[in-house]
Amino acid sequence: MLKSFITAFALLLALTVTAAFAQEKRWVASDGTTLKKESSISSADISSLPVGTELTLIESGGRWLKVTAPGHKEGWVYAGRVADAPPAAEVTGEAGLFGGTMQQSQIQTAKADSARSIRGLSPEATQYAKQRGTPEVFRKELDKVLARKVTAKELRAFLRDGKIGEYAP
Repeated sequence: MLKSFITAFALLLALTVTAAFAQEKRWVASDGTTLKKESSISSADISSLPVGTELTLIESGGRWLKVTAPGHKEGWVYAGRVADAPPAAEVTGEAGLFGGTMQQSQIQTAKADSARSIRGLSPEATQYAKQRGTPEVFRKELDKVLARKVTAKELRAFLRDGKIGEYAP
């Protein structure tokens, strides 16, 4: 009986030690990500975090995650700027309208809807519009909208003014 107790205790201890060393990882998925002193966009920046930076999760506080970054820097990052997996090798710098890899973001999106809205009309949708007699002027206007480039500064201002994402109350 004592032997069974010792074996069970040793197994429990081994599982506890293993769990302590099995820390959850996250990776920075968006350009412009910063490590913050507190879980607020208005908090002081500790450091910039380039896309692909590996982070160790300490605490999940809803939209903000407490993490340890390289150099043993501890702070908070907005969950929408990190992913569960490292970004693809081809992701370097600004990738698309929001930078990084939105599909891997901690903030869930409808992948099909967001992809369609960024990509524009599919060949099937274009064919359908022609069959339905949609005026060419509409397509030209859509092309103008899709050709519009948004700077990182404009995007931050839009998110801040609209209280969206990390700027939400």
